[in-house]
Amino acid sequence: METAKLGQKKIFCFLLLTLVISAVFYGSMISTGAAGRVGAVWMWSPGLAAILTQLLFRGKLGDLGWRPGEVRYLLIGYVAPWLYGLIIYLTVWVTGWGGFQARSIALGEFRLPFVLSLVAQATLLFVPACLAALGEEIGWRGLLVPELARVTTFTRVALLTGAVWALWHYPAILFADYRSQVPLWFQLPVFTVSVLGMSFFTAWLRLKSGSLWPAVLWHGNHNLLIQGLFLNMTTEAGFTEYMVDDFGIGVLLASLVMGYAFWRKGTALTVGG
Repeated sequence: METAKLGQKKIFCFLLLTLVISAVFYGSMISTGAAGRVGAVWMWSPGLAAILTQLLFRGKLGDLGWRPGEVRYLLIGYVAPWLYGLIIYLTVWVTGWGGFQARSIALGEFRLPFVLSLVAQATLLFVPACLAALGEEIGWRGLLVPELARVTTFTRVALLTGAVWALWHYPAILFADYRSQVPLWFQLPVFTVSVLGMSFFTAWLRLKSGSLWPAVLWHGNHNLLIQGLFLNMTTEAGFTEYMVDDFGIGVLLASLVMGYAFWRKGTALTVGG
């Protein structure tokens, strides 16, 4: 009972610190209407809150999941966005729901072939994307998931983490430019359900591997591919934005499928509650 109460206090402290630290960046977003100016730093708010929480409760920073764990879980985290990302965007391009535009890197007067350009960007931009995602993952999967897992079931761990994760994005969506051009009544529930679905996948990765790194690889690669490389190759064809990006039907469907699959897997894990 004492352990459960301590865990609840720790979770509350983490959430409060995350809100306080994030509020600084929310203020900048609201005043400028631009999330991108502080985006990478803002993403470190949960990570900083998690580290401060561990220090305040005299916990070990190593408990946040710094060991890489088994290679197979790292591969699952890295490969997953490639699989569902290609399915989403190839479907959009092939059906004509969105146009395809090959983008190549220019080196002076020489332009790299498209495939080499894609590989180069996916490689060179991957590390910066993961460094930004690491800030979030130290908080959500490094601290919040394992702390919740000590006091409740896997289903509640995923749902509670996903709800906090989604709500944390709301100010950037509602008051700044972290959104698409589709109406808010459409993109906000789509984004929320997508985050909840992916939360089952990432919670399973964290608890099964004992490491935060598989989730970091997933998060960084998802942002790079879904919000960046694949999206930049897609041209508008009338209702394309309803299908792509983090606010489209494609990611929503992928999240629901993955959420169900890893909910089934997660319920077999031994967690609290």
